[in-house]
Amino acid sequence: MAENSLLNRLEGIDARFAEVSTLITDPSVIADMKRYVKLTKEYKELERLTSTTAQYRNALNAIDEAKELLANESDPDLKAMAKEQLDAATDSLPRLEEEIKLLLIPADPEDGKNAIVEIRGGTGGDEAAIFAGDLFKMYTKYCESRGWQVAVSSVSEGAAGGFKEIVFSVTGEGVYGTLKYESGVHRVQRVPATETQGRVHTSAATVAVLPEAEEFDVEINEGEIKWDTFRSGGAGGQNVNKVESGVRLRYMWKNPNTGVTEEILIECTETRDQPKNKERALSRLRTFIYDKEHQKYLDDIASRRKTMVSTGDRSAKIRTYNYPQGRITDHRINYTIYNLQSFVDGDIQDVIDQLIIAENAEKLKETEL
Repeated sequence: MAENSLLNRLEGIDARFAEVSTLITDPSVIADMKRYVKLTKEYKELERLTSTTAQYRNALNAIDEAKELLANESDPDLKAMAKEQLDAATDSLPRLEEEIKLLLIPADPEDGKNAIVEIRGGTGGDEAAIFAGDLFKMYTKYCESRGWQVAVSSVSEGAAGGFKEIVFSVTGEGVYGTLKYESGVHRVQRVPATETQGRVHTSAATVAVLPEAEEFDVEINEGEIKWDTFRSGGAGGQNVNKVESGVRLRYMWKNPNTGVTEEILIECTETRDQPKNKERALSRLRTFIYDKEHQKYLDDIASRRKTMVSTGDRSAKIRTYNYPQGRITDHRINYTIYNLQSFVDGDIQDVIDQLIIAENAEKLKETEL
């Protein structure tokens, strides 16, 4: 039976969960931060799987008990209760089986991380910068609805509004696993505010979502970082212009994938507190190196996938925002909806859900569960 083959796959899960539960309380494991973080992530995944598996086994037992009662019981009330129990347990099985199959697929180790998001105006001049600003507002509102924290680390404003480039971090639970679907080229079709003859223009902005690297994800010799400080420009009052709160770091790094040593230059001017700006610049440096070092991993995923749901390919056109028709189209899954205004106001969960469903279906095919 199908359920028996699924239960066979679950053998040893309870034992491993008990083992991990013990390990994360071991002082020697807690002292090894890298191992401890890895085990706590595994604990959370196993906790969900063991809980769902328990529900699945309970449902199978309930079906057996109900069938036995129906076969051997003569009391009509007890038979009616048994029939009700049988129907409820039978109805729950497909959902639980699907949930277990998805939980058995190895989770992307990056999914639970915070994210660094970079939005850049592409083709379209001033209108592209304005659109990049619209995307930033959209993501800010979405993150607020999820209870996630947004902190801007770098901004280059557009001449007519919006941003030529904006970089920000998003902190919360499962941030990267959700926002990774936004990486790629976003295209907008609308009449720009700068257009005098009412013609529809097409512009674009690129979005890159990177998993934020934690301190032990990459090795950086902080003694080799060269720091400069400078006065921040722009709005912000007298303190911003008179105090050297802006920071710039330079770091020479050898790319393990190419063997080439390159200089990394990162600026951060977003707060009036120089130590905070240094902290944010270091975070971006770790994420930049982590992203480069893990590009081979991303390329391997991309080569295995038949669709481009979340390959991290930042040159792919993923979505079109058509204002005259009030239409949003996600080209990866050919999914179109007509609620553009609420979408750009941050109501993007429906499209993300559809992308997750498409990717999960893809993973299930790969693993033949």
